[in-house]
Amino acid sequence: MFQRSLLFLLIALLIQSSFLLKISSALKEGKTCITNSNCDAGLHCETCIANTDFRPRCSRTQPINPISKAKELPFNKYSWLTTHNSFARLGEVSRTGSVILAPTNQQDSITSQLNNGVRGFMLDMYDFQNDIWLCHSFDGTCFNFTAFQPAINILREFQVFLEKNTEEVVTIIIEDYVKSPKGLTKVFDAAGLRKFMFPVARMPKNGGDWPRLDDMVRQNQRALVFTSDSHKEATEGIAYQWKYMVENQYGNGGLKVGVCPNRAQSAPMSDKSKSLVLVNHFPDAADLIVACKQNSASLLESIKTCYQAAGQRWPNFIAVDFYKRSDGGGAPQAVDVANGNLICGCDNFAACKGDGKCG
Repeated sequence: MFQRSLLFLLIALLIQSSFLLKISSALKEGKTCITNSNCDAGLHCETCIANTDFRPRCSRTQPINPISKAKELPFNKYSWLTTHNSFARLGEVSRTGSVILAPTNQQDSITSQLNNGVRGFMLDMYDFQNDIWLCHSFDGTCFNFTAFQPAINILREFQVFLEKNTEEVVTIIIEDYVKSPKGLTKVFDAAGLRKFMFPVARMPKNGGDWPRLDDMVRQNQRALVFTSDSHKEATEGIAYQWKYMVENQYGNGGLKVGVCPNRAQSAPMSDKSKSLVLVNHFPDAADLIVACKQNSASLLESIKTCYQAAGQRWPNFIAVDFYKRSDGGGAPQAVDVANGNLICGCDNFAACKGDGKCG
């Protein structure tokens, strides 16, 4: 009897050891996990309750970097993962010392986003406390409880990244409430970003191709900056966003199935005199729990719908809340789908070969 019990105990220990060994190994996308460390590089461990899936599994946090296979195409032939309200980090305390009552839209810092392959950033900038601040506010006014931090802090994170990563290009899209004279110019200069900024004079005005990515890198013009203020292009040399791109409706209006209407400030999605296409896919009210569902199958459907609405053009920027949340491939997969089609005609960039053909 004792020997039989001992045998059962040994078998149980072997099974348990085998399970733990499997969990501790680098797991692929979709595999059951316990902690982030169980998952392979570019993945983390999470549960998508909104999809009624209570099994924790490895899901993606990073797209495939398109420059890993193609550097010689025009900038408008790439797609980039973009974060909505990139600065509005969950759990952040205002640098004013106040509790932040404004909604939050992301889980991690700008540096972490950059390291995860995010290359498009939506920033709301305001005049506040005699400086330029990042605020998630209303009525064009920043308050202590809607102010996150001075913009220069975030802009310096971009400066550090661009100094260290000499082949990378980032895009900053500013919702611009700054009224102080040369306010944007001053903060970008103070952050050391001026030398990286892509000049407005080189931006195509009538729907033509942008300069090649490798040319932008060679000339060190690796920061594209757009503003929502139409006057800033003339006064500060910062590109007016909707002169160069079309953009679908943000918020709940952009989540409707089967349609891709333009936002009010943008030309129609089908207007090919604008070379860049921005697709928003996030709700009016950011929701950390539901984001995993919104960033999954419905996001893929959204970029395909907007592809048709934009005259069969894949999005260059795919903007989401809580970009790391999904039930598997998520926003990184959507970017890979767009890049696959843009760069080599594949349904996924993973299938593209170095010669620009579909493998």
